[in-house]
Amino acid sequence: MASSIYFFNQEIDFKLPQKTKIKNWIAATANQYKFNVLHINFIFCDDAFLLKLNLVHLKHDTYTDIITFDNRITTKKNFDLEAEIYVSVERVKENAKKFNTPFDKELKRVLIHGVLHLIGFKDKAKKDKINMTIAEDNALQLFDSMNA
Repeated sequence: MASSIYFFNQEIDFKLPQKTKIKNWIAATANQYKFNVLHINFIFCDDAFLLKLNLVHLKHDTYTDIITFDNRITTKKNFDLEAEIYVSVERVKENAKKFNTPFDKELKRVLIHGVLHLIGFKDKAKKDKINMTIAEDNALQLFDSMNA
C-alpha cells in the first residue's frame, strides 16, 4: 500500500518502530484528504543537522522538530505527494518530555504534521494551528483504529 514511503538516518543511529504500520497509516491519512503518496522520504537527524537546514533554507536560527520540503513540480494543484521530511529525533524527545506525552506518540504527531503541511494545512495563524492540531489528533486516532 505505501511502498513509496522511506525512512533514513542522517548522522544519527535511530530505528523507527512499526515502519510498515506507519507507512500504511500515512498513506491512509493522505487518502482521507484525496491525496496519494507518490514518494516521501523521512530523514531522521539530530538538532544540529536540522538547525543547519533551517538556517540555509528558511533563514531561521531556531531549533525545530521538523522541516518539510515539498518536491512536487507543478504550477497547479497536485494531489500526488512528493517530499523530503527531516525530523530531529532530539527535538521530538525534548517535546515529548515538555508535553508529557510518550515519545512514540509525539513522533507520530510530528511525522503526520509534515504530511498535513503537504496536503495544505498551515500552522502560523492561531486558527490554522487549531485546525492543524485537530487534523493531527484525527490522524493519531486513525493510527490507533488501524492497529487495534
